[in-house]
Formats: sequence, structure tokens, C-alpha cells
Amino acid sequence: MRRYGKHTDEDDIRSRPNRKGNRPRTNIRPKHEDAAEGMVLTVDRGRLTCLVEDRIVLAMKARELGRKAAVVGDRVALVGDLSGQKDTLARIVRIAERTSLLRRTADDDDPFERVVVANAGQLAIVTALADPEPRPRLIDRCLVAAYDGGLEPLLVMTKSDLAPPDKLLELYGHLDIPYVVTSREELESKDAADRVREHLDGRMTAFVGHSGVGKTTLVNALVPEDRRRTTGHVNAVTGRGRHTTTSALALPLSGTDSWVIDTPGVRSFGLAHIDPTRVIHAFPDLVPGTEGCPRACSHDEPDCALDEWVAEGHADPARLYSLRRLLATRERKEGD
Repeated sequence: MRRYGKHTDEDDIRSRPNRKGNRPRTNIRPKHEDAAEGMVLTVDRGRLTCLVEDRIVLAMKARELGRKAAVVGDRVALVGDLSGQKDTLARIVRIAERTSLLRRTADDDDPFERVVVANAGQLAIVTALADPEPRPRLIDRCLVAAYDGGLEPLLVMTKSDLAPPDKLLELYGHLDIPYVVTSREELESKDAADRVREHLDGRMTAFVGHSGVGKTTLVNALVPEDRRRTTGHVNAVTGRGRHTTTSALALPLSGTDSWVIDTPGVRSFGLAHIDPTRVIHAFPDLVPGTEGCPRACSHDEPDCALDEWVAEGHADPARLYSLRRLLATRERKEGD
């Protein structure tokens, strides 16, 4: 064994060559100060389609981002080939801080959350009044996800020619949610699209709904110049629709600075990731009454101060009922 003294000649020290011939690893990451800003329009098998100025650019996530993934609606910084020409590929090196986040899990026991959309200001919950039948529990779950993620809800009821909207309007009237009622004939004309468009100005809106409710038909009516999705039918036996949209897609609303995001039809909306304490913030009229609640109160237990506060006439009892109905969605199945 060879030993070295204090004053070792560097020529005597043997070093292991780098077999790959590349530079040694370092914790110093490039700043990419010249990166261009863009927005993710859709994601398909690790490839992200982004809008950079007025060009459509295909990109992939840079290794330095680690496990952090970009989703539709994300504001990102890109480097590399930004020409948008065929067979070119850019790199996403940064993801900007998100203003909102729509998330869901496969079910209430699934620990892995799935990010659906980022930076949307509004969630349009599309439900048919018939064919298929409305699923209030699924609507409730979408509402909870919207409130938790910082999105304002909009309720869009389709197929009013098959059933009246009265029952749903009565159920959600105390939540003060804006709504639009449409029929199949109106979707074929511009009437329904124009009424929905009034609620979309100046913001990014994600559309979610059960399969077969007419969500993609509505999006096609809003953005007729980009009818990239086909519409499906409802199974007469199961009452369920066929998935026709396979990935989320952001589309610009012509002549405005608004965006529409079409998302795949859902048959379940898990809330395992939801913090119940955040739902109360969607009820600002009830928040003052929580000051007397015990620590970590779920607002759905015997010692909750809201019962006495509402009984004293400070708020509408129907609002407290609506809050607790939403808080209980995690304990109920969507089809109940």
C-alpha cells in the first residue's frame, strides 16, 4: 500500500477517469435568464404543447425540475428551439408560481393527487338535466375542489328540453353560484354559447363534467374554429356517456383575452387531498361565527359555534346546511 506524506506531488496521485466523458455533476443550476415565457396548452405522453408569443412550440420538461410536472394552464419559461417548426423541441426550465390549482384523486382513499388545471380563475361545472341524470354529489365534490383550489364556480345545466332545472336550482340556490341553463337546440345555435360566453370574459375557465353531459359540445360551440374533439353518446343501458376528450386542452376564445379548458369527462372526483378547513372560506357570511369554535373544529360536530351563531339570526340556516352538505361529501359516494 502506497502512503503519501504532507507534501505530495500531484503527479503521483491517480484519479479515476470519467467514463462518460461529460462534465462532473454540480449543484449549481443554470439561471436561464434569456428563457422565453409561455403557457402550457396540453400535455401528451411527456410532450407539452406551449404557446410562446404567437407560436405553438413543442417542449419537454428539463431534468433540473425534478419530479415537478407542468400542467395545462401553467406559465412556464422555455429555452432551446422556440421556432415552432416541425421536429423541433424546446425545454421547460421553470414553472411560475400558480394562482390556483384544480386537483382531484381517483377516489377518497387514493393518496396520490392529480393536478388537472393550473391558474384557472373559474370552474364551469357542466351537468345534464336528463340523459344522463344529474349527479348532485359529483357537483358537490367539484364545488369543494373549486373552493379549495381558489376557483370561482359556474354551474352550466344542459338539455333543459328534456327536464326542468327547478330541482337543481333549489338545491344550489343558497350557495349563490352563477348559472346558465341551455337546451340541445340552443347548443346548435349561438344562443347558448353567447350566454355562457358572458361569464368567461377576461379569465381562464376550466370545464368539467360527467361523461355525456354535453361538455365538449358546449366547448365546440364556444370555439367553433377549433373543433378538435368529437362528441359521444349516452349508453341507453348504463346511462353513462362515452369519454370523447382524452386530455385537457386550453383554447383561446376568439376576439377576447379569455381561455376555455376542455377536460376529460369524469366518473368520480376523489377529495382525499382536500383540507376541510378551507371550505369555510367559500362562505364569508359564516366565517365570523367560527371565532367561538374549538381548535381544529371541522364545523360539522356538536361543539361547533356556528349552530348557536346561526340560531341567533346572524346568517341564513340554509347556508349552514349547504356548508355541511359540502363538508360531508367525502363521506358519501357520488351516486348517493
